[in-house]
Amino acid sequence: MAIKSNLYNKYKNVVAKELHKEFKYKSVMQIPRIEKIVVNAGLGDATGDSKIIDQGMKELMVITGQKPIATKSKKSIATFKVRENQDIGVKVTLRKENMWNFLEKLITVAIPRIRDFRGLSTKSFDGRGSYTMGIKEQIIFPEIVYDEIKKIRGFDVTIVTSAKTDAEALYLLRALGMPFVRTKENK
Repeated sequence: MAIKSNLYNKYKNVVAKELHKEFKYKSVMQIPRIEKIVVNAGLGDATGDSKIIDQGMKELMVITGQKPIATKSKKSIATFKVRENQDIGVKVTLRKENMWNFLEKLITVAIPRIRDFRGLSTKSFDGRGSYTMGIKEQIIFPEIVYDEIKKIRGFDVTIVTSAKTDAEALYLLRALGMPFVRTKENK
């Protein structure tokens, strides 16, 4: 199956060669790649209304192009009116073509529509090459019809790479076009 994404072609033809030259890998199999993207939305107010989960699933499916699953609570918390195994969020794991299409849409369309955007923080790496960013409003994606939105919601996007260090992952994502903040230590 050939992936038709422009971003994937850029990775394969340009970015992989830059990474190979920059970090001097002995084998092409050591070159970092994006393995998966996990999009997760916590819907805490769904404890009172189960229709919120359905609305969250619908919005996430429109944004990612793949059907999400409901996430369940692990234990009961009386203060928040949460019972064990109750639906409290939705998530979707994207791989291959869906992953590349979503990442391309995120970089070229959605991130430029964020209000007062000054660049993504480079402090959100986990130490093993994965990057997580929070999106405060789902309306930055053009597929969302503003009139059908009942409440502005946010979600997290985790980009899991095969990079061994955060420096390699930062180089990979920056070369793909992620708009990170330029600071003195990461120029």
